[in-house]
Amino acid sequence: MNTPVSIKSISCHLPEKQVTNADLVKEFPFLTEATILKKTGILKRHVRNAEINEIGSDLGYHAAEKLFATNSGLREKIDFILFCTQGLDHKGPATACVLQERLKLGKKCGAIDIPMGCTGFVNGLGVAKGLLATRQASNILLVTAEIASSVIHPKDHELRMLFGDAGAATWIASDDESAMIGEFIHGSDGSGAPNLFVHSGATRQPVSQEWLDLHKEADGMLQGKLSMNGMEIFLFALRTVPGMIDELLKKSGMTMDDIQHFVFHQPNLFLLNTLRKKLAIPEDRFIISLENTGNTVSCTIPIALEEAKKNNTFKKGDRILLAAFGIGYSWSATIITIN
Repeated sequence: MNTPVSIKSISCHLPEKQVTNADLVKEFPFLTEATILKKTGILKRHVRNAEINEIGSDLGYHAAEKLFATNSGLREKIDFILFCTQGLDHKGPATACVLQERLKLGKKCGAIDIPMGCTGFVNGLGVAKGLLATRQASNILLVTAEIASSVIHPKDHELRMLFGDAGAATWIASDDESAMIGEFIHGSDGSGAPNLFVHSGATRQPVSQEWLDLHKEADGMLQGKLSMNGMEIFLFALRTVPGMIDELLKKSGMTMDDIQHFVFHQPNLFLLNTLRKKLAIPEDRFIISLENTGNTVSCTIPIALEEAKKNNTFKKGDRILLAAFGIGYSWSATIITIN
């Protein structure tokens, strides 16, 4: 017998510091605000406060506290925490364990890190559903938090136009009363890893004195430096996403007409619109939510879902297809149904 699993609630947190298109134009005079908006669909992005060493788990912590503040008694119910980020606090211990203590969760609470990136939220839903379906947990806290700004060179205008920092906290439970989570499709192709890559800062490529000297004007880029082959990422998405969605619909016994809303990972407006047109999805069924946040990696989908809920976009019975894709290469998709 299948155990029903639902998304119960989502809360998000954005750092106070903002970088607007006007701010970028001041630093890069060859850009214009109109050009940035047309190219990316983004007006502003929130970034961590590096002066106080604000990191991903801080953003995730604040998102989780917002979730607990709006769901009385939830803190005591959580019996598993999943923390998804590409900016873990330490090489050891797991940041999920650190958050368990910081959030004052019970000591019978399981804890796992998921360092995935763009597909992290949907992957996290898949892990959560597995834990709930096998009765290893009853109420799961999935925290996604990203600080892409920490690995972007200050002179890299292309990446600074795109990425923002954020945290999101999602309550997932064993019931059929909210947004029921359906079937999943997952995939990966590590041959594409070099096309979206953080150089240095970890075990395979530790920070060296040569690296620090090379990036002296950028405070050494201590956490590594992100590089992106935008064209290859674009082509990867066009190759992969339509097939993933077709496979998911077949697995779920549905067609495109059975889906009321599509929420994709939000990399940039151009790629999203290209995918929408390729898949022949009407604009009113395709949710775009990056204008005021930018690409927040694993947080884009929960931010889009929370914003749509606030706007009363969803109604009972609606099916929402979630599709994530990116760094790895990796891809993941599922369908949730509003009950």
